Amino acid sequence: MAKTNPKIDAYLAAADRWQAEMRKLRTILNDCGLDEELKWGKPCYAFEGHNVAVVQPMSQYCALLFMKGALLKDPGRHLAKTGPNAEVGRQLRFNRTREIADQESVLRDFVRQAIEAEKAGLKIKTNPVSEMKLPEEFQTRLTADPKLKAAFSALTPGRQRAYLFFISGAKQSKTREARVEKCAPRILREKGLDDD
Repeated sequence: MAKTNPKIDAYLAAADRWQAEMRKLRTILNDCGLDEELKWGKPCYAFEGHNVAVVQPMSQYCALLFMKGALLKDPGRHLAKTGPNAEVGRQLRFNRTREIADQESVLRDFVRQAIEAEKAGLKIKTNPVSEMKLPEEFQTRLTADPKLKAAFSALTPGRQRAYLFFISGAKQSKTREARVEKCAPRILREKGLDDD
C-alpha cells in the first residue's frame, strides 16, 4: 500500500461533493501501489513518476480518468471518452460508492493495465496540433500579436488542442472572436483552458 499524501487529506476534507466516492477510489488506488499527489487541483496517481489516473469530481458524477485510457482493453465498455475530441484519456464514472465497490475488480484491472503500459513505455499517437486548422479569427490575432503567438507556441500540445477545439467550436465568427479575446490573457500567462 502506497503512502498517503497530506495534501490529498486536506483536499478530501474540503470537498463539498463526492467525498465518500473519492475516498473509496483513493483506498483502491493506494492499495494498487500508486503514488498520490495533488496536481491540476485534483488527486493524481502515478507509477514511478508517470501519471496514471486523476480523480475528477464533476457536477453529475465522480470520475477516475486514466491518462492513457485509450490503450486499455475494455471489453465491458466501462470507459467513457472525456469529450467528443478526446484521443487519449478515458473515464470510469460513478454516482455512488456502491458502484465503485461493484466495479472494483474492473477498476483494479484497468490500473494494472495502466501500470503495464507505463512499464512498457507505451505512447498514444495523436494527431499533431500542427495539422489542425486554426480558426481564421485566431490566426488573425496571432499574426497581429507576436507575444500571443509565442506564448501559444510554448504551450503543450494538449493545451493548444484544447484552445483550438474551444475557439473553433463556436458557429459564428463573432463568437469565435469573443472566445479568442477571452482566451488570450490565459495563453499569455502560459495557462491551459482549464488550468486553475
